[in-house]
Amino acid sequence: MLKQAILILPFLLKHELMLNKIISFSLRNRPLILFFSLLLIIIGCWTAKKMEVDVFPDLNAPTVVVMTEAKGMASEEVERLVTFPIETTVNGATDVRRVRSSSTTGFSVVWVEFNWGTDIYRDRQIVSEKLATIGDAMPEGVGQPTLGPQSSIMGEVMFIGLTSDTTSLGSLRTLADWTIRPRLLSTGGVAQVTVMGGDLMEYQIRLHPERMRHYGVSLSEVMNATRQMTRNASGGVHYEHGNEYIVRGVLATNNTEQIGKAVIKTSDSGQPIVLADVADVKMGVKSPKMGLASVSGKQGVLLTVTKQPSTSTLELTEQLDTAIASLKASLPPDVKVNTHLYRQQDFIDASISNIQKSLVEGGIFVVLILFIFLMNARTTLISLVTIPISLLVTMLVLKAMGLTINTMSIGGMAIAIGSLVDDAIVDVENVFKRLRLNARMPKEARKKKMDIIFHASGEVRMPILNSTLIIVVSFIPLFFLSGLEGRMLAPLGISFIISLFASTLVALTLTPVLCSYLLKDPQDAMDDATAGNTSYKRHDEPRWVRWLKQKYEQALAYALGRPSRWILGITGALVIVTLILFFSLGRSFLPPFNEGSFTINVSTLPGVSLTESDRIGQQAEKLLMQVPEVQAVARKTGRAELDEHALGVNTSEMEVPFVLKERKKSEVLADIRRRLSTLPGVNVEIGQPISHRIDAMLSGTKAGIAVKVFGPDLSTLHSLGLQIKQATQGIDGVKDLNVEQQVERPQLVIRPRRTLLARHGITLPEFAEYVNAAIGGEVVSQVQDGSKTFDLTVRVADDDLRTLERLRGLLITTASGSQIPLSDVADILSTAGPNTISRENAQRKLVVSANAEGRDMRSVVNDMRRAIEERVDLPEGYHVEYGGQFESEAAASRMLLGLSVVSIVVILLLLYLQFHSWKQSVVVLLNLPLALIGGVLSLVLTSGVVSIPAIIGFISLFGMATRGGMLLVDRYNELARRGLSRHEVIMRGSMDRLLPILMTALCSALALIPLALGSELPGNEIQSPMAQVMLGGLLTSTLLNLFIVPIMTPLKKSKKSTTQSLSNP
Repeated sequence: MLKQAILILPFLLKHELMLNKIISFSLRNRPLILFFSLLLIIIGCWTAKKMEVDVFPDLNAPTVVVMTEAKGMASEEVERLVTFPIETTVNGATDVRRVRSSSTTGFSVVWVEFNWGTDIYRDRQIVSEKLATIGDAMPEGVGQPTLGPQSSIMGEVMFIGLTSDTTSLGSLRTLADWTIRPRLLSTGGVAQVTVMGGDLMEYQIRLHPERMRHYGVSLSEVMNATRQMTRNASGGVHYEHGNEYIVRGVLATNNTEQIGKAVIKTSDSGQPIVLADVADVKMGVKSPKMGLASVSGKQGVLLTVTKQPSTSTLELTEQLDTAIASLKASLPPDVKVNTHLYRQQDFIDASISNIQKSLVEGGIFVVLILFIFLMNARTTLISLVTIPISLLVTMLVLKAMGLTINTMSIGGMAIAIGSLVDDAIVDVENVFKRLRLNARMPKEARKKKMDIIFHASGEVRMPILNSTLIIVVSFIPLFFLSGLEGRMLAPLGISFIISLFASTLVALTLTPVLCSYLLKDPQDAMDDATAGNTSYKRHDEPRWVRWLKQKYEQALAYALGRPSRWILGITGALVIVTLILFFSLGRSFLPPFNEGSFTINVSTLPGVSLTESDRIGQQAEKLLMQVPEVQAVARKTGRAELDEHALGVNTSEMEVPFVLKERKKSEVLADIRRRLSTLPGVNVEIGQPISHRIDAMLSGTKAGIAVKVFGPDLSTLHSLGLQIKQATQGIDGVKDLNVEQQVERPQLVIRPRRTLLARHGITLPEFAEYVNAAIGGEVVSQVQDGSKTFDLTVRVADDDLRTLERLRGLLITTASGSQIPLSDVADILSTAGPNTISRENAQRKLVVSANAEGRDMRSVVNDMRRAIEERVDLPEGYHVEYGGQFESEAAASRMLLGLSVVSIVVILLLLYLQFHSWKQSVVVLLNLPLALIGGVLSLVLTSGVVSIPAIIGFISLFGMATRGGMLLVDRYNELARRGLSRHEVIMRGSMDRLLPILMTALCSALALIPLALGSELPGNEIQSPMAQVMLGGLLTSTLLNLFIVPIMTPLKKSKKSTTQSLSNP
């Protein structure tokens, strides 16, 4: 498509007659043009209402998550027996760019990341086929590798909190699992509903070793008696009396008393021994607990709703609210449902509202500028019609391309809004001026109104089209960005370019038509007036415009004299100073967002119990609730079942929605950090929901900076991590410095004495079964309770596992049927082992993470890199890699810099195709360094940081800044062809084009003021640096352009024109 566009450009530029035919066709078929315009507005409005709305474009890096439960396995065993086979299988698959994994106690997560742009469903198929080949390689007792649901990076759309005063946590969890979750999953667009917290209930058979010893019952006999004990039997079909009967053996029951009557064996005296004789059969809380949840300090249940890709968040949230409202009637009256703990809709509403407000405010600036300059309501109205039509055309094209309304696409329109009227302004201003000039001519020399409109529109058709093409070319580098930045910024460029092309089409079709209808012909008024009538002349141009032209004429005449060299010298010096300032500015990837919610991780040392971790989490909650701006706190401690966000029980993740009041966000953040720093022995990381996930997608770590240490030995990795932390913690701007908790945690190792096992006739599989079932617990069947299903678990009673001594005294059955203490055949030792093992691309790794605050990220990373190289000695076989946003920033900056040079060359070629003069083309290009002056100064006065959006601002500015120079040089050439002197050409041409240049530049620039000033408002964060650069650059380039171009423009050799045009009455 790009190649075809480039091939067609010379055709458009060479065949000016085609543009004349478009204008002529529009003026001949005025009712048809008006009808199609009205139809376009109606269809556009209807489409805009129906379009999906989201906060950002689809930013998903194609990632397939493979989760495997390996109950009871230590981290090393999970790594070796589960994670490694899965990694080996998927590594090297088609389009795989990175494989990350996390192996923790009893759980494996593998993230398979594919190249950008690949089809996620094809990627999932590839992973599924690979996993099918390793089904037999998985150890016995390990669950099947499960693919996580396909969700979006902004997938978590809502947190739902359940709390109650009287309903038990077990009943709350059962309600969440079996009433609320299925209802939410049935809502279209929901990918997953993760339930966490409360008490997960199960049916339990709790064995008492002493009673088993009394009755002579072994564990294997209990297991044989209980496996599938509640599963119904099928007797096939029975025929009798012409009827067909299905034969069912109904073994299923949810009555614990009935379950306890199951026979295990018959005693020597012939008495049946049932389960109730050797065990307690009851309904209880599943253990061990993997996670807890609380809502604003009160224990409860949290449901996290994750959406599918390409699903409208606003529509889905509305459906979820409806579903929850209908469910409330069936819940116990004391159960409180809180759906405002985290709602992505709030961020979207705030973002879209802010950017729409900027759009409207920018439009108001445009109206004021047009009216002040023209002092004519009709010309102002004609110019303004371009805005709604161009925006609606953009909506239609976005819909056709399958894109959504989001902060980026609306941001592109907001940035373009000032430029949308530029083409119409040039056309209307020229038509208005030609009508006035025509009215002053002798009656016999005057032309018809339609002829004037046609010729006046034709005069500016080429500058209009060329300036649009040049701006489009300047935006092309944006579409070569890959990865996250490309996905995020491409819709902005698309909406900008489409709206600009639409405005050009409107200027060539609808604007001349509206001029013919709405602009009064001045000659009608003059025919009725006397020759000395001053009324018409007084209203010819606003008084202040005449004053402005007079002052500009004086200043230009002065500048064209001796001071011209001084002006050029000072301007050149300003450009050099600006370049020096530019390279001294900081660098960052994206500006910080304001999502209206903090995501806070509080972690302590691995190995602490869930109860202790919960206590620390409660303390953190209390501290956070003391912050005035905090609305609520939703806390998760540990993890849910088959949850890809695998956190150990030592970690609490809190979602903290806030509303800013008197303090800024930075002040609230500092207050939260100060309060949480009083917690002893914890690491604190503070981010935001979507920013966290973007960081995790870029580097695999939920922080802006990730220092990854690779090597084989976990202890050495942890030691190096501590050294890196020590070396970097004093660096200015480094916050939330945290070493990944891959330290050792307590373990109990039960090591069999094989000689003694052999002496007692106990086989190793029997020993393994004893450890798995008696101590770890084994699910032997399921119990149906209505529509609910609960596990039936066999395990030794909790009292017999409470202490190490009781564990050693557990009784194991020998081959002769006697029972001996476990300590007689095994050593039970307290040791330590790794908590979590992280891997990336088949290597073990440890991550030291940090965020940057108060400084740009690139300089912080450079200081960290320098400190690590100087103060950390890496052993052989170990190396350090750096990941995070700065990595993407560096790659994107290199790409944009290279493509910007290409864009400038293409712009030069386009200018040459119009002027057929390399010298004149280069003079017009002088607007680029002139624009650079204002762009850099605006950054120096605001953030002081060059981000990727700011670089995009510079690139787009280069295209927009050439418009004024093109209008001037085009007019100079037209006057030079009439044989005027250089001084006459420069003075008259500059005066003719003063108003269009000022109006187009001020409309484009001042329309950006709301975006430029609203940098901290949600939704404006990315567009604001672009707007700041473009605003400053347009102001300086316009001001200097009015003097530098006239001074430096070389004129073509003049030829006496044989005819006089309307501009020389």
